[in-house]
Amino acid sequence: MPYSDFLSFRRSLGRTPPLDRMRVRARGLDLAVWTSPPVGRATPLLLVNGGMLYDHALLWPALSPLALNRQVILYDQRGRGASEAPHVPADARIEDDAEDIGALRRALGVRRWDVLGHSWGGGIAMLGVLGDSGGTQRLVTVDSVGPTSAWMPELHEIALSRLSPAGRETAAQLYPRLGTTDVEAQGAYSRATYPAWFVDAELAARFAPPAGASATGSAVLAHLRREGYDWRERLRALSTPTLVIHGEQDALPASVASDLAALLPNARLSLLPHAGHMPFWEAPHLFFSRIESFLATGS
Repeated sequence: MPYSDFLSFRRSLGRTPPLDRMRVRARGLDLAVWTSPPVGRATPLLLVNGGMLYDHALLWPALSPLALNRQVILYDQRGRGASEAPHVPADARIEDDAEDIGALRRALGVRRWDVLGHSWGGGIAMLGVLGDSGGTQRLVTVDSVGPTSAWMPELHEIALSRLSPAGRETAAQLYPRLGTTDVEAQGAYSRATYPAWFVDAELAARFAPPAGASATGSAVLAHLRREGYDWRERLRALSTPTLVIHGEQDALPASVASDLAALLPNARLSLLPHAGHMPFWEAPHLFFSRIESFLATGS
């Protein structure tokens, strides 16, 4: 999508809905939470960002069109952004982030909501919904990580092939350090590989890579990269209706989404042409229309 078309789409939306900020106590930690205004009796939607090192701004205002028809809820994961860190960040695991989802819903007094997770946030969302299925109506994964860690080496190679010589050299040098809790290395690798997430080079040049530094998030990533993971047995029990949406040209291969959709017992796969890891920027019309259609079926 040309940048001019992206701007035209965003301008057609009008003013971005305002967010109210609050602090919520969940599982012994103070989490920073943002909410848009409620919309009638529509089911609220929790947005779970990826990146592990970053806060909710990774998805806002990118996903603000979803707030036109429902209340959206965003939060900073433990130890990221404005949320309190656990007592021992080095011991943090993705399961801790997942368990926070149900606790956050209960602390907010939400009876039932929909959940959307992007990238690593897709993994957090799936595990979190699995542990709080009675509180979740529908689930959307957006360019989510897969059910096992087998995709990690392939993603690295694809990313290298899409980068400039300087970016390729930086990423290659940093890659061996990603299994450690080196916050600086994790952040530098993320910034170096950021252009590889886009299909459109013009859009990649327009969006600055995020600057994230979280000891908690770095520890979670280090454990996942060093130890690997296999969630297949757990995810076979995830019966919540799920939309698995994925950019066809994502550096995180679309085969990961196909495997995920085939594994989940109540999932449908939606591949978006001409889109990478950020389909809400590269294919916004199709991205938002497919999500709106899916969420509306649960109303």
